Amino acid sequence: MSRITGSSRLLVVLGDPVRHSVSPAMHNAAIRALGLDAVYVPLQVETVALAHVIRGLEAVGVAGNVTVPHKLAAAQLLIRLTGIAKSLGAVNTFWAEGGRLVGDNTDVPGLLDVLATLGSGDVWLVAGTGGAARAVAGAAKERSALLLVRSRETPRAAAFAAWAREIGVHALPDDGRPVGIAINATPVGLKADDGAPIPDSRLDGIPAALDLVYAPGETPWTRSCRARGLRAADGRRLLVAQGAHAFERFFPDHRAPREVMAAAVEAALRP
Repeated sequence: MSRITGSSRLLVVLGDPVRHSVSPAMHNAAIRALGLDAVYVPLQVETVALAHVIRGLEAVGVAGNVTVPHKLAAAQLLIRLTGIAKSLGAVNTFWAEGGRLVGDNTDVPGLLDVLATLGSGDVWLVAGTGGAARAVAGAAKERSALLLVRSRETPRAAAFAAWAREIGVHALPDDGRPVGIAINATPVGLKADDGAPIPDSRLDGIPAALDLVYAPGETPWTRSCRARGLRAADGRRLLVAQGAHAFERFFPDHRAPREVMAAAVEAALRP
């Protein structure tokens, strides 16, 4: 669309921080490509305000996405959840239906799309225990993969693995066995001086790596993994894949223009 009017549909992404999000560029490019009367904007929301914001969005039927650090809290606040969102206790997408907001987790089908292109085997290693790691657990359940969990705090890895087993995932704290893919589901990599989310020694023999963080010019860990000979990708692939699934929740009569969305993300992340 060329301009915003009183009839334009509003879509939002909720986060804190949210200024770095590329979702507005991606979704607005898709909206323009399909000639839809809508606009997608970032909305910075502190944790203490999240419940009020969600109730307000529900009152006016606004759809959108949820990013760090609100994915788990959003699942607690929304009354209606899809099966996968309820199972994971994490929401990244919501839309209005019957006067209520419905929460979903499109990170899971998005991850499955990306892993299909990278190759993942049947044993996965994930670093992290937050909302992004829950999506990895959901994908592992869909693929019947063994999930090994790493965390800077050993008890957190054990607790996350126990939670994952409760929802039907074969999960254990990382025991060093060979894996098909290493996945960074922590925020490590957003800052230039961040260290590696997974030690180099643990990457020996691993054929592929996926960093769920994205940054201009790719993340240092993605580049490091590729230099070691791994098939590697950063979070922009997941951003586009989950974004396409979310777009089709927002606009169920339209197929998401993935190539347009990917080009917008690449342009926004160009160094």
